[in-house]
Amino acid sequence: MRFAVLALLAFIPACQADETVRIYGAAAREWTLVEINGQPFNASATLTFPDDDTIAGKAPCNRYSANMTVPYPWFEVGLILATKMACGDLRKETEYFTILRQMTLSEVLGDVLILNTPEGKNMVFKADD
Repeated sequence: MRFAVLALLAFIPACQADETVRIYGAAAREWTLVEINGQPFNASATLTFPDDDTIAGKAPCNRYSANMTVPYPWFEVGLILATKMACGDLRKETEYFTILRQMTLSEVLGDVLILNTPEGKNMVFKADD
């Protein structure tokens, strides 16, 4: 009997529902970065939510992925794993990753995804339909 209870307790975390921004309108869409801190982002960067605990996308030079498990409206990116391609936009890519890691809140408003910080930094993405 004790084994059955322990097995059940081990299974409970796997049954918890996805509470990330993904299920609040961000899933099944590719989001393109349009501005950072009110300024147009003059390079190409995308963000997707392929699984309940993962973000992924294409930065200006490389594909990337990271863990994200905090509940909506919070936004917290884990270690970003990226390919190692060189291109002329590596400076923009570094800026993108640096600011993405600073974001702590998310909001989905139709085809707009806004990531921001309490200090007023923000990233605005538009959905590619």
